[in-house]
Amino acid sequence: MRWLSKEKWRPRLATVVVAILIVVMALPLVGLFFFRLYENQLIRQTEGELIAQGAVVAAVYADAVRAAGIAPERLGAPISADPARDNNYPYQPIEPQLDLAADDVMPSRPAAVPATADPAFAAVGARLDGILDETQKTTLAGFRLLDPHGVVIAGGGEVGQSLGQAEEVRRALAGAYASELRLRIPDQPPPPLYSVSRGTKVRVFVALPVEVAGRVAGVVYLSRTPNNIVKHLYGERGKVTLAAIAIVGGTLLIALVFIRTVSRPIYALIERTKRIAAGDREAMRPLAHHGTREMAALSAAFLDMAQKLQSRSDSIQTFATHVSHELKSPLTAIQGAAELLRDSDGTMDEAERRRFSDNIVTDAGRLNLLVRRLLELARAENLAPSGESTTLHAALALLPIDTRLEARIGSGGDIGLGISGENLAIVLANLIDNSARHSAKQVTMDAAAAGDRVTVHVGDDGDGISASNRAKVFEPFFTTRREAGGTGMGLGIVLALLKAHDGTIRLVDSERGTRFEIDLPVV
Repeated sequence: MRWLSKEKWRPRLATVVVAILIVVMALPLVGLFFFRLYENQLIRQTEGELIAQGAVVAAVYADAVRAAGIAPERLGAPISADPARDNNYPYQPIEPQLDLAADDVMPSRPAAVPATADPAFAAVGARLDGILDETQKTTLAGFRLLDPHGVVIAGGGEVGQSLGQAEEVRRALAGAYASELRLRIPDQPPPPLYSVSRGTKVRVFVALPVEVAGRVAGVVYLSRTPNNIVKHLYGERGKVTLAAIAIVGGTLLIALVFIRTVSRPIYALIERTKRIAAGDREAMRPLAHHGTREMAALSAAFLDMAQKLQSRSDSIQTFATHVSHELKSPLTAIQGAAELLRDSDGTMDEAERRRFSDNIVTDAGRLNLLVRRLLELARAENLAPSGESTTLHAALALLPIDTRLEARIGSGGDIGLGISGENLAIVLANLIDNSARHSAKQVTMDAAAAGDRVTVHVGDDGDGISASNRAKVFEPFFTTRREAGGTGMGLGIVLALLKAHDGTIRLVDSERGTRFEIDLPVV
Protein backbone atom coordinates (compact mmCIF):
# COMPACT_ATOMS: atom_id res chain seq x y z
CA MET A 1 0.00 0.00 0.00
CA ARG A 2 1.42 3.41 -0.95
CA TRP A 3 1.53 6.22 1.57
CA LEU A 4 -1.02 8.91 0.94
CA SER A 5 1.44 11.66 1.89
CA LYS A 6 3.79 13.11 -0.71
CA GLU A 7 6.78 10.88 -1.30
CA LYS A 8 10.11 12.42 -0.27
CA TRP A 9 12.38 13.18 -3.21
CA ARG A 10 15.50 11.09 -3.40
CA PRO A 11 18.10 11.11 -6.16
CA ARG A 12 18.47 8.09 -8.39
CA LEU A 13 21.57 5.96 -8.01
CA ALA A 14 22.60 6.80 -11.56
CA THR A 15 22.34 10.53 -10.78
CA VAL A 16 24.56 10.15 -7.71
CA VAL A 17 27.11 8.12 -9.67
CA VAL A 18 27.22 10.64 -12.54
CA ALA A 19 27.60 13.53 -10.09
CA ILE A 20 30.48 11.78 -8.31
CA LEU A 21 32.20 10.99 -11.59
CA ILE A 22 31.85 14.59 -12.79
CA VAL A 23 33.36 15.86 -9.54
CA VAL A 24 36.21 13.36 -9.79
CA MET A 25 36.91 14.33 -13.40
CA ALA A 26 36.65 18.06 -12.68
CA LEU A 27 38.93 18.12 -9.64
CA PRO A 28 42.15 18.54 -11.67
CA LEU A 29 40.47 21.21 -13.82
CA VAL A 30 39.10 23.07 -10.82
CA GLY A 31 42.64 23.12 -9.47
CA LEU A 32 43.62 25.46 -12.31
CA PHE A 33 41.40 28.17 -10.83
CA PHE A 34 43.19 27.99 -7.51
CA PHE A 35 46.69 28.26 -8.85
CA ARG A 36 46.65 32.03 -8.25
CA LEU A 37 47.89 31.24 -4.79
CA TYR A 38 50.88 29.62 -6.40
CA GLU A 39 51.22 32.52 -8.86
CA ASN A 40 51.24 34.97 -5.96
CA GLN A 41 54.05 32.99 -4.44
CA LEU A 42 55.90 33.27 -7.74
CA ILE A 43 55.38 37.05 -7.63
CA ARG A 44 56.78 37.19 -4.09
CA GLN A 45 59.66 34.94 -5.12
CA THR A 46 60.50 37.21 -8.08
CA GLU A 47 60.38 40.31 -5.87
CA GLY A 48 62.66 38.64 -3.33
CA GLU A 49 65.16 37.73 -6.04
CA LEU A 50 65.16 41.30 -7.37
CA ILE A 51 65.71 42.67 -3.85
CA ALA A 52 68.70 40.37 -3.40
CA GLN A 53 70.19 41.28 -6.78
CA GLY A 54 69.51 44.99 -6.21
CA ALA A 55 71.15 44.89 -2.79
CA VAL A 56 74.38 43.58 -4.37
CA VAL A 57 74.34 46.22 -7.11
CA ALA A 58 73.52 48.94 -4.53
CA ALA A 59 76.50 47.91 -2.39
CA VAL A 60 78.82 48.01 -5.41
CA TYR A 61 77.43 51.38 -6.51
CA ALA A 62 77.72 52.85 -3.00
CA ASP A 63 81.42 51.84 -2.84
CA ALA A 64 81.99 53.38 -6.27
CA VAL A 65 80.35 56.66 -5.15
CA ARG A 66 82.47 56.78 -2.02
CA ALA A 67 85.60 56.03 -4.05
CA ALA A 68 84.72 58.84 -6.46
CA GLY A 69 84.74 61.29 -3.55
CA ILE A 70 81.46 62.90 -4.52
CA ALA A 71 80.57 65.68 -2.09
CA PRO A 72 77.55 65.02 0.22
CA GLU A 73 75.72 68.12 -1.01
CA ARG A 74 75.56 66.59 -4.48
CA LEU A 75 73.71 63.55 -3.09
CA GLY A 76 69.97 63.28 -2.95
CA ALA A 77 67.35 63.50 -0.18
CA PRO A 78 68.32 62.52 3.36
CA ILE A 79 67.11 59.12 4.50
CA SER A 80 64.97 59.42 7.61
CA ALA A 81 65.64 57.21 10.61
CA ASP A 82 63.76 53.91 10.62
CA PRO A 83 63.23 52.58 14.17
CA ALA A 84 62.75 49.00 12.91
CA ARG A 85 65.96 49.23 10.87
CA ASP A 86 67.89 50.83 13.72
CA ASN A 87 66.80 48.03 16.08
CA ASN A 88 68.18 45.42 13.65
CA TYR A 89 71.43 47.32 12.88
CA PRO A 90 73.60 46.43 11.04
CA TYR A 91 70.98 44.23 9.29
CA GLN A 92 68.49 45.91 6.96
CA PRO A 93 66.14 43.17 5.72
CA ILE A 94 63.56 44.07 3.07
CA GLU A 95 60.60 41.68 2.84
CA PRO A 96 58.60 41.19 -0.41
CA GLN A 97 55.43 43.26 -0.29
CA LEU A 98 53.56 42.56 -3.52
CA ASP A 99 50.24 40.67 -3.48
CA LEU A 100 48.71 39.64 -6.80
CA ALA A 101 45.26 39.25 -5.25
CA ALA A 102 45.18 42.57 -3.33
CA ASP A 103 47.44 45.04 -5.17
CA ASP A 104 46.28 46.98 -8.18
CA VAL A 105 48.18 46.35 -11.37
CA MET A 106 49.59 49.68 -12.52
CA PRO A 107 49.82 50.74 -16.17
CA SER A 108 52.98 50.05 -18.09
CA ARG A 109 56.07 51.89 -16.93
CA PRO A 110 56.13 55.52 -18.13
CA ALA A 111 58.54 56.13 -20.94
CA ALA A 112 61.85 57.76 -20.08
CA VAL A 113 62.20 61.48 -20.83
CA PRO A 114 65.39 63.32 -21.92
CA ALA A 115 67.49 64.65 -19.05
CA THR A 116 71.08 65.51 -18.11
CA ALA A 117 72.97 63.41 -15.61
CA ASP A 118 75.53 64.71 -13.11
CA PRO A 119 78.92 64.03 -14.76
CA ALA A 120 80.35 62.53 -11.56
CA PHE A 121 77.51 60.02 -11.28
CA ALA A 122 77.61 59.42 -15.05
CA ALA A 123 81.26 58.43 -14.75
CA VAL A 124 80.44 55.96 -11.96
CA GLY A 125 77.61 54.53 -14.07
CA ALA A 126 79.84 54.11 -17.08
CA ARG A 127 82.27 52.02 -15.00
CA LEU A 128 79.40 49.76 -13.75
CA ASP A 129 77.50 49.47 -17.04
CA GLY A 130 79.43 46.42 -18.21
CA ILE A 131 78.82 44.66 -14.87
CA LEU A 132 75.07 45.24 -15.17
CA ASP A 133 75.01 43.89 -18.72
CA GLU A 134 76.80 40.68 -17.72
CA THR A 135 74.55 40.27 -14.69
CA GLN A 136 71.41 40.69 -16.82
CA LYS A 137 72.49 37.88 -19.14
CA THR A 138 72.37 35.47 -16.21
CA THR A 139 69.47 36.77 -14.11
CA LEU A 140 67.28 37.88 -17.07
CA ALA A 141 66.28 40.91 -14.99
CA GLY A 142 66.21 44.46 -16.33
CA PHE A 143 68.72 46.74 -14.52
CA ARG A 144 68.66 50.52 -14.43
CA LEU A 145 71.09 52.49 -12.25
CA LEU A 146 69.75 56.00 -11.49
CA ASP A 147 71.51 59.02 -10.02
CA PRO A 148 69.99 60.98 -7.11
CA HIS A 149 67.72 62.84 -9.55
CA GLY A 150 66.29 59.76 -11.31
CA VAL A 151 68.45 59.95 -14.45
CA VAL A 152 69.66 56.63 -15.89
CA ILE A 153 73.45 56.39 -15.67
CA ALA A 154 73.85 52.67 -16.49
CA GLY A 155 71.86 49.73 -17.89
CA GLY A 156 69.95 49.34 -21.14
CA GLY A 157 69.51 51.91 -23.87
CA GLU A 158 67.99 54.65 -21.70
CA VAL A 159 71.23 56.12 -20.33
CA GLY A 160 70.92 59.88 -20.04
CA GLN A 161 67.12 59.80 -19.73
CA SER A 162 65.01 60.31 -16.62
CA LEU A 163 62.67 57.75 -15.00
CA GLY A 164 61.84 59.96 -12.05
CA GLN A 165 58.18 60.16 -13.08
CA ALA A 166 57.59 56.49 -12.15
CA GLU A 167 55.82 56.21 -8.79
CA GLU A 168 58.18 53.57 -7.35
CA VAL A 169 61.24 55.57 -8.48
CA ARG A 170 59.86 58.72 -6.86
CA ARG A 171 59.44 56.94 -3.52
CA ALA A 172 62.90 55.39 -3.76
CA LEU A 173 64.44 58.84 -4.45
CA ALA A 174 62.75 59.93 -1.22
CA GLY A 175 64.63 57.20 0.62
CA ALA A 176 62.03 54.39 0.86
CA TYR A 177 61.99 50.97 -0.77
CA ALA A 178 59.16 50.64 -3.33
CA SER A 179 57.80 47.93 -5.61
CA GLU A 180 54.93 47.77 -8.09
CA LEU A 181 53.09 45.38 -10.37
CA ARG A 182 52.78 46.85 -13.84
CA LEU A 183 51.19 45.64 -17.05
CA ARG A 184 53.65 43.85 -19.25
CA ILE A 185 53.85 44.53 -22.97
CA PRO A 186 54.89 41.17 -24.48
CA ASP A 187 57.09 40.90 -27.50
CA GLN A 188 54.66 38.39 -29.06
CA PRO A 189 50.98 37.44 -28.59
CA PRO A 190 50.48 35.22 -25.51
CA PRO A 191 49.07 31.69 -25.93
CA PRO A 192 45.27 31.35 -25.54
CA LEU A 193 45.66 29.45 -22.28
CA TYR A 194 47.17 32.59 -20.68
CA SER A 195 43.72 34.19 -20.59
CA VAL A 196 42.84 32.30 -17.38
CA SER A 197 45.77 33.83 -15.49
CA ARG A 198 46.20 37.31 -14.08
CA GLY A 199 49.88 36.79 -13.31
CA THR A 200 50.93 36.24 -16.90
CA LYS A 201 50.33 39.90 -17.87
CA VAL A 202 52.34 41.64 -15.17
CA ARG A 203 55.93 42.58 -14.56
CA VAL A 204 57.51 43.16 -11.16
CA PHE A 205 59.33 46.50 -10.68
CA VAL A 206 61.58 47.10 -7.66
CA ALA A 207 63.20 50.45 -6.74
CA LEU A 208 65.95 50.17 -4.13
CA PRO A 209 67.49 53.41 -2.73
CA VAL A 210 71.29 53.50 -2.35
CA GLU A 211 72.44 55.12 0.90
CA VAL A 212 75.72 57.00 1.26
CA ALA A 213 76.40 59.17 4.30
CA GLY A 214 72.73 59.07 5.29
CA ARG A 215 71.56 60.41 1.94
CA VAL A 216 70.23 58.93 -1.30
CA ALA A 217 73.14 58.44 -3.67
CA GLY A 218 70.96 56.85 -6.36
CA VAL A 219 68.41 54.14 -7.09
CA VAL A 220 68.81 50.58 -8.33
CA TYR A 221 65.75 50.04 -10.53
CA LEU A 222 65.05 46.41 -11.47
CA SER A 223 62.26 44.62 -13.27
CA ARG A 224 61.44 41.09 -14.31
CA THR A 225 58.48 39.05 -15.54
CA PRO A 226 57.66 36.35 -12.95
CA ASN A 227 57.44 32.71 -13.84
CA ASN A 228 53.88 31.34 -14.04
CA ILE A 229 52.23 27.96 -14.02
CA VAL A 230 50.29 28.63 -17.22
CA LYS A 231 53.48 29.06 -19.18
CA HIS A 232 54.71 25.78 -17.81
CA LEU A 233 51.45 24.02 -18.68
CA TYR A 234 51.46 25.45 -22.18
CA GLY A 235 55.03 24.34 -22.69
CA GLU A 236 54.06 20.86 -21.53
CA ARG A 237 50.76 20.78 -23.41
CA GLY A 238 51.51 17.34 -24.85
CA LYS A 239 51.93 15.86 -21.39
CA VAL A 240 48.93 17.82 -20.11
CA THR A 241 46.83 16.33 -22.93
CA LEU A 242 47.98 12.82 -22.02
CA ALA A 243 47.17 13.54 -18.37
CA ALA A 244 43.67 14.74 -19.34
CA ILE A 245 43.15 11.59 -21.40
CA ALA A 246 44.31 9.50 -18.44
CA ILE A 247 41.90 11.35 -16.12
CA VAL A 248 38.95 10.87 -18.48
CA GLY A 249 39.91 7.24 -19.09
CA GLY A 250 40.27 6.58 -15.36
CA THR A 251 36.89 8.19 -14.70
CA LEU A 252 35.24 6.07 -17.38
CA LEU A 253 36.90 2.96 -15.94
CA ILE A 254 35.56 3.83 -12.48
CA ALA A 255 32.11 4.32 -14.00
CA LEU A 256 32.28 0.96 -15.77
CA VAL A 257 33.37 -0.88 -12.64
CA PHE A 258 30.71 0.85 -10.53
CA ILE A 259 27.94 0.14 -13.03
CA ARG A 260 28.93 -3.51 -13.38
CA THR A 261 29.48 -4.23 -9.69
CA VAL A 262 26.82 -2.02 -8.03
CA SER A 263 24.34 -0.30 -10.31
CA ARG A 264 23.47 -3.15 -12.69
CA PRO A 265 22.89 -5.78 -9.94
CA ILE A 266 20.72 -3.33 -7.98
CA TYR A 267 18.50 -2.59 -10.97
CA ALA A 268 18.36 -6.31 -11.79
CA LEU A 269 17.25 -7.05 -8.23
CA ILE A 270 14.58 -4.32 -8.43
CA GLU A 271 13.27 -5.79 -11.70
CA ARG A 272 13.32 -9.28 -10.16
CA THR A 273 11.35 -7.96 -7.16
CA LYS A 274 8.64 -6.56 -9.41
CA ARG A 275 8.33 -9.87 -11.25
CA ILE A 276 8.05 -11.83 -8.01
CA ALA A 277 5.44 -9.35 -6.71
CA ALA A 278 3.47 -9.94 -9.92
CA GLY A 279 3.43 -13.68 -9.19
CA ASP A 280 6.16 -14.83 -11.58
CA ARG A 281 7.62 -17.92 -9.90
CA GLU A 282 10.31 -18.19 -12.59
CA ALA A 283 11.86 -15.01 -11.15
CA MET A 284 12.81 -16.85 -7.95
CA ARG A 285 16.33 -17.69 -9.04
CA PRO A 286 19.77 -16.13 -8.43
CA LEU A 287 20.88 -13.13 -10.47
CA ALA A 288 23.11 -13.79 -13.47
CA HIS A 289 25.69 -11.30 -12.15
CA HIS A 290 26.05 -10.15 -8.54
CA GLY A 291 29.10 -7.91 -8.85
CA THR A 292 30.15 -7.90 -5.19
CA ARG A 293 30.01 -10.30 -2.27
CA GLU A 294 27.61 -8.01 -0.41
CA MET A 295 25.25 -7.90 -3.37
CA ALA A 296 25.37 -11.70 -3.62
CA ALA A 297 24.51 -11.97 0.08
CA LEU A 298 21.68 -9.43 -0.33
CA SER A 299 20.31 -11.31 -3.36
CA ALA A 300 20.50 -14.65 -1.54
CA ALA A 301 18.75 -13.21 1.52
CA PHE A 302 16.06 -11.66 -0.67
CA LEU A 303 15.43 -14.88 -2.59
CA ASP A 304 15.32 -16.83 0.64
CA MET A 305 12.76 -14.39 2.03
CA ALA A 306 10.73 -14.52 -1.21
CA GLN A 307 10.73 -18.32 -1.19
CA LYS A 308 9.64 -18.41 2.44
CA LEU A 309 6.89 -15.89 1.76
CA GLN A 310 5.77 -17.88 -1.27
CA SER A 311 5.81 -21.08 0.75
CA ARG A 312 3.88 -19.32 3.48
CA SER A 313 1.38 -18.04 0.93
CA ASP A 314 0.95 -21.53 -0.53
CA SER A 315 0.55 -22.95 2.95
CA ILE A 316 -2.08 -20.34 3.83
CA GLN A 317 -3.93 -21.01 0.60
CA THR A 318 -3.89 -24.78 1.20
CA PHE A 319 -4.83 -24.27 4.82
CA ALA A 320 -7.75 -22.02 3.85
CA THR A 321 -8.95 -24.65 1.38
CA HIS A 322 -8.84 -27.34 4.06
CA VAL A 323 -10.56 -25.12 6.61
CA SER A 324 -13.35 -24.22 4.22
CA HIS A 325 -13.80 -27.90 3.37
CA GLU A 326 -13.83 -29.00 7.01
CA LEU A 327 -16.28 -26.29 8.01
CA LYS A 328 -18.47 -26.74 4.97
CA SER A 329 -19.52 -30.32 5.74
CA PRO A 330 -20.99 -29.72 9.23
CA LEU A 331 -22.46 -26.39 8.16
CA THR A 332 -24.19 -28.03 5.21
CA ALA A 333 -25.49 -30.80 7.44
CA ILE A 334 -26.77 -28.27 10.02
CA GLN A 335 -28.43 -26.18 7.32
CA GLY A 336 -30.09 -29.24 5.74
CA ALA A 337 -31.42 -30.55 9.07
CA ALA A 338 -32.66 -27.08 10.05
CA GLU A 339 -34.49 -26.66 6.72
CA LEU A 340 -36.14 -30.08 7.08
CA LEU A 341 -37.30 -29.20 10.58
CA ARG A 342 -38.61 -25.84 9.36
CA ASP A 343 -40.46 -27.28 6.34
CA SER A 344 -41.92 -30.38 8.02
CA ASP A 345 -45.27 -28.61 8.72
CA GLY A 346 -45.97 -30.98 11.56
CA THR A 347 -45.76 -34.09 9.39
CA MET A 348 -42.45 -35.23 10.95
CA ASP A 349 -42.81 -37.62 13.85
CA GLU A 350 -40.94 -37.14 17.14
CA ALA A 351 -38.25 -39.74 16.38
CA GLU A 352 -37.27 -38.06 13.11
CA ARG A 353 -37.39 -34.61 14.71
CA ARG A 354 -35.11 -35.81 17.49
CA ARG A 355 -32.71 -37.45 15.01
CA PHE A 356 -32.34 -34.21 13.01
CA SER A 357 -31.94 -32.21 16.25
CA ASP A 358 -29.19 -34.59 17.40
CA ASN A 359 -27.47 -34.18 14.02
CA ILE A 360 -27.53 -30.40 14.45
CA VAL A 361 -26.07 -30.67 17.97
CA THR A 362 -23.38 -33.14 16.82
CA ASP A 363 -22.31 -31.03 13.84
CA ALA A 364 -22.33 -27.86 15.95
CA GLY A 365 -20.08 -29.62 18.44
CA ARG A 366 -17.72 -30.59 15.62
CA LEU A 367 -17.67 -26.97 14.44
CA ASN A 368 -16.86 -25.86 17.97
CA LEU A 369 -14.04 -28.43 18.18
CA LEU A 370 -12.65 -27.34 14.80
CA VAL A 371 -12.65 -23.67 15.82
CA ARG A 372 -10.96 -24.51 19.12
CA ARG A 373 -8.27 -26.56 17.39
CA LEU A 374 -7.74 -23.78 14.84
CA LEU A 375 -7.15 -21.33 17.67
CA GLU A 376 -4.69 -23.73 19.29
CA LEU A 377 -2.82 -24.11 16.00
CA ALA A 378 -2.70 -20.31 15.51
CA ARG A 379 -1.30 -19.84 19.02
CA ALA A 380 1.31 -22.54 18.41
CA GLU A 381 2.48 -21.03 15.10
CA ASN A 382 2.83 -17.55 16.62
CA LEU A 383 4.40 -18.70 19.87
CA ALA A 384 7.67 -17.05 20.91
CA PRO A 385 10.21 -19.07 22.95
CA SER A 386 9.84 -18.28 26.64
CA GLY A 387 13.31 -19.42 27.65
CA GLU A 388 11.82 -21.90 30.13
CA SER A 389 12.84 -25.54 30.46
CA THR A 390 11.34 -28.78 31.76
CA THR A 391 11.80 -32.54 31.84
CA LEU A 392 9.69 -35.50 30.67
CA HIS A 393 8.75 -36.29 34.27
CA ALA A 394 7.60 -32.70 34.96
CA ALA A 395 5.60 -32.45 31.72
CA LEU A 396 3.91 -35.82 32.18
CA ALA A 397 2.92 -34.86 35.71
CA LEU A 398 0.91 -31.94 34.29
CA LEU A 399 -1.33 -34.31 32.30
CA PRO A 400 -4.48 -35.88 33.78
CA ILE A 401 -4.39 -39.66 34.08
CA ASP A 402 -5.64 -41.21 30.82
CA THR A 403 -7.67 -44.32 31.75
CA ARG A 404 -7.51 -45.54 28.15
CA LEU A 405 -3.81 -46.45 28.25
CA GLU A 406 -0.63 -46.42 30.33
CA ALA A 407 2.07 -43.76 29.76
CA ARG A 408 5.52 -44.41 31.22
CA ILE A 409 9.05 -43.04 30.92
CA GLY A 410 11.89 -45.45 30.23
CA SER A 411 15.14 -43.43 30.44
CA GLY A 412 16.25 -39.80 30.38
CA GLY A 413 13.22 -38.53 32.22
CA ASP A 414 15.28 -35.97 34.11
CA ILE A 415 17.19 -34.47 31.14
CA GLY A 416 16.52 -30.74 30.78
CA LEU A 417 14.63 -29.82 27.61
CA GLY A 418 14.53 -26.32 26.05
CA ILE A 419 10.74 -25.97 26.16
CA SER A 420 8.29 -24.95 28.83
CA GLY A 421 6.48 -27.65 30.81
CA GLU A 422 3.07 -26.42 29.62
CA ASN A 423 4.01 -26.64 25.93
CA LEU A 424 5.72 -30.03 26.26
CA ALA A 425 2.59 -31.27 28.06
CA ILE A 426 0.49 -30.17 25.05
CA VAL A 427 2.85 -32.06 22.72
CA LEU A 428 2.67 -35.23 24.81
CA ALA A 429 -1.12 -34.92 25.26
CA ASN A 430 -1.67 -34.82 21.49
CA LEU A 431 0.67 -37.78 20.88
CA ILE A 432 -0.93 -39.84 23.67
CA ASP A 433 -4.43 -38.99 22.42
CA ASN A 434 -3.39 -40.00 18.91
CA SER A 435 -2.10 -43.34 20.25
CA ALA A 436 -5.31 -43.96 22.17
CA ARG A 437 -7.40 -43.34 19.03
CA HIS A 438 -5.33 -46.01 17.25
CA SER A 439 -6.07 -48.73 19.84
CA ALA A 440 -2.80 -48.40 21.78
CA LYS A 441 -2.67 -49.66 25.40
CA GLN A 442 0.77 -48.34 26.32
CA VAL A 443 2.93 -45.31 25.42
CA THR A 444 6.67 -45.35 26.19
CA MET A 445 8.93 -42.29 26.26
CA ASP A 446 12.76 -42.22 26.26
CA ALA A 447 15.23 -39.32 26.07
CA ALA A 448 18.97 -39.23 25.28
CA ALA A 449 21.28 -36.20 25.09
CA ALA A 450 23.95 -35.82 22.42
CA GLY A 451 25.93 -32.57 22.51
CA ASP A 452 23.56 -29.60 22.70
CA ARG A 453 20.53 -31.56 21.46
CA VAL A 454 18.15 -34.07 23.06
CA THR A 455 16.37 -36.84 21.18
CA VAL A 456 13.02 -37.98 22.61
CA HIS A 457 11.30 -41.12 21.30
CA VAL A 458 7.57 -41.56 21.87
CA GLY A 459 6.23 -45.00 20.83
CA ASP A 460 3.07 -47.01 21.34
CA ASP A 461 1.75 -50.53 20.76
CA GLY A 462 -1.28 -49.52 18.71
CA ASP A 463 -2.36 -50.29 15.17
CA GLY A 464 0.39 -48.15 13.63
CA ILE A 465 0.19 -46.09 10.48
CA SER A 466 -0.15 -47.68 7.05
CA ALA A 467 2.59 -47.14 4.50
CA SER A 468 0.27 -45.13 2.26
CA ASN A 469 -0.53 -42.67 5.07
CA ARG A 470 2.96 -42.19 6.55
CA ALA A 471 3.77 -39.21 4.28
CA LYS A 472 0.48 -37.45 5.17
CA VAL A 473 0.43 -37.57 8.96
CA PHE A 474 1.67 -33.98 9.39
CA GLU A 475 -0.64 -32.49 6.75
CA PRO A 476 -3.39 -30.25 8.20
CA PHE A 477 -6.81 -31.93 8.61
CA PHE A 478 -5.54 -35.36 7.60
CA THR A 479 -7.18 -38.01 9.79
CA THR A 480 -8.39 -41.57 9.50
CA ARG A 481 -10.76 -41.15 12.46
CA ARG A 482 -13.06 -38.40 11.19
CA GLU A 483 -16.16 -40.41 12.16
CA ALA A 484 -14.86 -40.63 15.72
CA GLY A 485 -14.42 -36.87 16.03
CA GLY A 486 -10.83 -36.58 14.75
CA THR A 487 -9.90 -33.18 13.27
CA GLY A 488 -6.48 -34.05 11.81
CA MET A 489 -4.89 -31.02 13.50
CA GLY A 490 -3.22 -32.60 16.52
CA LEU A 491 0.12 -33.35 14.84
CA GLY A 492 0.00 -29.94 13.15
CA ILE A 493 -0.18 -28.30 16.58
CA VAL A 494 2.69 -30.51 17.81
CA LEU A 495 4.84 -29.58 14.82
CA ALA A 496 4.16 -25.83 15.25
CA LEU A 497 4.98 -25.91 18.98
CA LEU A 498 8.26 -27.73 18.42
CA LYS A 499 9.28 -25.36 15.58
CA ALA A 500 8.71 -22.42 17.90
CA HIS A 501 11.28 -23.95 20.30
CA ASP A 502 13.88 -24.83 17.64
CA GLY A 503 12.70 -28.43 17.62
CA THR A 504 11.58 -30.99 15.07
CA ILE A 505 9.47 -34.14 14.95
CA ARG A 506 9.41 -37.00 12.46
CA LEU A 507 7.84 -40.42 12.10
CA VAL A 508 10.40 -43.26 12.36
CA ASP A 509 10.17 -46.96 11.68
CA SER A 510 8.96 -49.24 14.45
CA GLU A 511 8.45 -53.01 14.73
CA ARG A 512 5.08 -52.42 16.35
CA GLY A 513 2.71 -49.48 16.64
CA THR A 514 3.79 -45.90 15.94
CA ARG A 515 7.06 -44.24 16.92
CA PHE A 516 7.87 -40.50 16.75
CA GLU A 517 11.33 -38.93 17.18
CA ILE A 518 11.47 -35.45 18.70
CA ASP A 519 14.62 -33.29 18.62
CA LEU A 520 14.95 -30.37 21.08
CA PRO A 521 17.74 -28.17 22.50
CA VAL A 522 19.28 -29.47 25.71
CA VAL A 523 19.42 -27.32 28.84
